Amino acid sequence: MGRARDGAGAKAVYATYVEASYSVRRRTTPPLAKLSENMNPYAPVGIFLGVALLFALAFSIVPGLAAKKKPNAVKSEAYECGVEPTSDVSGRFPVRFYLIAMLFVVFDVEAASFYPWAVQMHALRTFGLLEMIVFVVVLGIGYAYVWRKGGFQWR
Repeated sequence: MGRARDGAGAKAVYATYVEASYSVRRRTTPPLAKLSENMNPYAPVGIFLGVALLFALAFSIVPGLAAKKKPNAVKSEAYECGVEPTSDVSGRFPVRFYLIAMLFVVFDVEAASFYPWAVQMHALRTFGLLEMIVFVVVLGIGYAYVWRKGGFQWR
């Protein structure tokens, strides 16, 4: 009889320990919540965007101001891998070039969507699998349409 009671007591102590450790882990607050209760939750995002804009402007403007300006006729010529240019470099690119570039960007961005899905595949379960199947079917239809219209042929 003493054994049964000791076993039950050990289980109760273990259950209390598990509940206490789970509740401690679950009730922790995020680091930004500890800073100030009056702070707007979007303030860190605004600060981040402000700093990013400041750096982007600095990296765009400072090199132009700090660069030495020594104009030279040779510097103004088009560089063709050491070969003298044979035609005007300001000619127009065919529209086909831009279409292929846009198709590449579209399919590349869509292909990049597979990585987050693969990371969360276990949590998404059947719904995530069905959504990805629909996504791949729509992607395949778009790919087939472009192929059928001759979008991948360079003429």
